[in-house]
Amino acid sequence: MTSFRRVVRWTGNSLVSGVALATGLGLLGMGCHSIGPETVPRDRFDYSSSISESWKRQTLLNIIKLRYLEPPTFVDVGQIVSGYSLETGVTLGGNLSSAGAIQGNSLTGGGSAKFTDRPTITYMPLTGSKFIRALMTPLPPDSILYTVQSGWPASAVFFAAVAAMNGLKNQETSISGVSLPDPNFIRALQLLAKIQASGAVGMRIQQETPKQQTTILTFRSKDIREETLSDIKELRGLLRLDQEASEFRIAPGATASNERELALQTRSLFHIMATMAAQADVPPEDIAQGRTPPGFESSGPAAEQFRLLHIHCSKKAPTDAYAQVNYRNHWFWIDDRDLKSKRAFAFMMMLFTLGESDQKENLPLITIPAQ
Repeated sequence: MTSFRRVVRWTGNSLVSGVALATGLGLLGMGCHSIGPETVPRDRFDYSSSISESWKRQTLLNIIKLRYLEPPTFVDVGQIVSGYSLETGVTLGGNLSSAGAIQGNSLTGGGSAKFTDRPTITYMPLTGSKFIRALMTPLPPDSILYTVQSGWPASAVFFAAVAAMNGLKNQETSISGVSLPDPNFIRALQLLAKIQASGAVGMRIQQETPKQQTTILTFRSKDIREETLSDIKELRGLLRLDQEASEFRIAPGATASNERELALQTRSLFHIMATMAAQADVPPEDIAQGRTPPGFESSGPAAEQFRLLHIHCSKKAPTDAYAQVNYRNHWFWIDDRDLKSKRAFAFMMMLFTLGESDQKENLPLITIPAQ
């Protein structure tokens, strides 16, 4: 709560009192300057920036906690109520004495103003079975494809959110270290990126029954360059797809049931965070002492090309960080100049909205008045 009080009082002859009264009223008017519509652009921007920054720090902290095999904890900002009040008052009085009186004539005046800004922020711990299911359940394949269709690079989206595609495996993380992806999986992502840039790939929803929809992936074969046709042919071969078909049904799973189906074994939010955690830098002594399992560093220099994002670690606070958090007396941070890591981290945060369930539980609330 922020509050202040301005009080102006004076006594003297009518001329002096008139000047003082005008000054006092001017001070009262200053209290109205921050009330009303003028607060909207200021407060909306400030609250938005604060929530965004805290969201980044919370996500980064939970990724680092997973590296140390600690469960992630999420607290959401449920509601912000920002209330303002302004109280003003003016008093004016005088004393007219009889002729020859010692005290003479007098005029008194006073003014007061009290401005209160009392924002109330409500926090919701994200717990319960529905949130756990949203965190642990693999993402819907059609949501991932819609993300690609909205403009996100197919190679980056699939590399982060797909564990296997028609039998081709992505990199995997376990307590013993990181296994590198299938070279054909990486090649398929490169071809997808080129085909996406050419505009020759698309998707649509096919209504099969009143309650069942099927996502269809399509490849355009007309009015495109020979190079793109060659890329499509190679991609079909890697994924064991029918070379003559132009439409393929999207299905969840690691392997397809036929040559006209693209099976995507998607990752859960927890799986993606664990993959990012394994790629975070940590103090070497923490690995040597068994405080954290081996991660990306155990795969050698050849694994660098398969890094999803780079989380640095240092004793001193970074000077140019996109997101940073202090944990176990070390700073973990993402460089603001690392576009690849920033994009992967932003995608991770966006995936939380894809993983949310339609119905939310009645969760416990923690309300803390902001000081």
